[in-house]
Amino acid sequence: MIPLTFVTGNPNKVIEVHAIVGDTIPIQPLALDIPEIQGALEEIASDKCRRAAQIINGPVLIEDSALEFRAMNGLPGPYSLGNEGLNKLLHPYEDKHAEAVCTFAFSSGPTMDPLIFQGRLKGKIVPARGPPVFGWEPIFENNGETLAEMEHDKKNKLSHRYQALCKFQQWLACTNHQMLTPNKEGKMSSTSMSLPA
Repeated sequence: MIPLTFVTGNPNKVIEVHAIVGDTIPIQPLALDIPEIQGALEEIASDKCRRAAQIINGPVLIEDSALEFRAMNGLPGPYSLGNEGLNKLLHPYEDKHAEAVCTFAFSSGPTMDPLIFQGRLKGKIVPARGPPVFGWEPIFENNGETLAEMEHDKKNKLSHRYQALCKFQQWLACTNHQMLTPNKEGKMSSTSMSLPA
């Protein structure tokens, strides 16, 4: 199985993905400057994945995370305001419930449509607690702890990223890793596969 190019410039994402998938998927991180379109989470992830697959000319995985506030009908979504800005945005509302959303998009090559794998974690927005290492994790609380306060092992067994990667791993297992295994000619499989029910 060849390494899967994970397009990100965020070393924390690389560490977390490695921690979640272990040795089951060989990951090779690569930072690419890909313009991001405006749109829904799935549209943004698909477009970025399609562009990355064209640049790499092979299988790629990209990830986008978003924060959706119930009081604001899913806003701010993928748009970042910083932790203080996010708290200020939600300040006028009593309802502090939110969902952390992680969207992975995978393409086996430049001619293949990306597949989407999404994970969601319910929680609420609180004043920042825990180390400010990873995005908005210090302000997203789940069962009394912010994601930033959680032990890594605990977080990596329940997070939105974990849930999305589990779906990707299950799908990859159903393909017998064909999407990451060169055929006899040394080319990647381009078979269109569907998600298991």
